[in-house]
Amino acid sequence: MRLPLLSWILPGTALIGLAACGGPTAPKADEVTNNNVAPANVVAQGNDAAQSPMSTPPAAAETPMAQPLSCAAEIGSAAAARRVKLCRDVSPATHPPCNAANSCAMIEDEIARSCALFDGDGPSMAGCTPAPKSMAAAAAVVSRYYSAINARDYGTAWTQWGENGRPGQTLAQFEGGFAHTRSTRVTIGRLAPGDGGAGSIYQTVPVTVDSQLSDGTRQRFTGDYIVRRVNDVDGASPAQLRWHIDQAKLKAVPAG
Repeated sequence: MRLPLLSWILPGTALIGLAACGGPTAPKADEVTNNNVAPANVVAQGNDAAQSPMSTPPAAAETPMAQPLSCAAEIGSAAAARRVKLCRDVSPATHPPCNAANSCAMIEDEIARSCALFDGDGPSMAGCTPAPKSMAAAAAVVSRYYSAINARDYGTAWTQWGENGRPGQTLAQFEGGFAHTRSTRVTIGRLAPGDGGAGSIYQTVPVTVDSQLSDGTRQRFTGDYIVRRVNDVDGASPAQLRWHIDQAKLKAVPAG
């Protein structure tokens, strides 16, 4: 789910920008020094604006976090039950995470995984909307990412960067980065058709990201996420055929 003019291109790292990644520490090359200052311009692979503008000390990265918010608590029991039923209808897993006690993002991620696996074909795939290869499905990755962060389900958020998580960062480091984040929210802008290249499809997803820190500080970022999937290349794995976050291009703006 922070202004001096700075610009970075950091393959395999993440944009540290909104929220919660731990207390102030000495900044690295891709960081600024406090929760009230954000990168003015960021071009970063493996990065996003829902991380705090400072690095997280190793000890903080291992600090236990609060339990994820359940889907039933997030959207109500009836709505969660409908989502769980759809998840169970489409998932081929023996023990899928289709349970209202899990976060809505985790349940939605299993639905998206299953729909992509079968490309939306078959009687049980009627609930596969948006279509797995569509622009809307690409945008749903970004929405799911921030939904997971807001529910404190950092494992699901981390894997929106791909099955091995955000490049250059362990899950523990990623989770520890949100120790001071109270909430995050993303608004998706108008989508335009994506581009292809080198066997992949790239979809630009315009966003406005709002977060609130535990001290009440509000932060806002605008820009784009680039979401990618392999373009039906022979031998591609199911994970490669799914949309996942590839990079983020975000800048800080005054919070409204």
